[in-house]
Amino acid sequence: MKRFILGVTGASGVCYARRLFDVLKNHAELHVVISERGAELLKLELDLDSSYFSGDNVTLYKNSKINSSIASGSFRTDGMVVVPASMGTIGRIASGISSTLVERAADVILKEKRKMIVVPRETPFSTIHLKNILALDQAGAVVLPASPGFYSGQKTFDDLVDFVVARILDQLDIEHDLMDPYQG
Repeated sequence: MKRFILGVTGASGVCYARRLFDVLKNHAELHVVISERGAELLKLELDLDSSYFSGDNVTLYKNSKINSSIASGSFRTDGMVVVPASMGTIGRIASGISSTLVERAADVILKEKRKMIVVPRETPFSTIHLKNILALDQAGAVVLPASPGFYSGQKTFDDLVDFVVARILDQLDIEHDLMDPYQG
């Protein structure tokens, strides 16, 4: 069974994290870290608390517990997704600042050359944002903006969320039926 870390930070768009979690919990061992602002947005946007992120193959960590197992390179994973990824979190990861568990786990993923996916939901991007995104790309991360396409017949809000989550799952090499491959 694959093993992933899921970081949920303080950008709007926690619907992407919830949907990704719902799919991955059936396919992988999950280690979930939710920032304080991420928890606030779960309540504000979805009326959920962090207890939603539980299950047989799920471990939920406090973001302040920087000495957790996932903060070590010896904790082997198949990758990490930060969704939604706030620009503050992106900037701190890009700068190598590890003051929280999300940031430290991401730092470890990058230094160990494992799959790292960040899903920014901010718009527009400032020059500083773009430089930080470029730094993450150069460090080996996949930057996958929460920018749904409209070419596959999406009709509902859930279809738009599934479009982005399907792209994340493709990057993680997880089979899914959220959307059909583009046929032209």
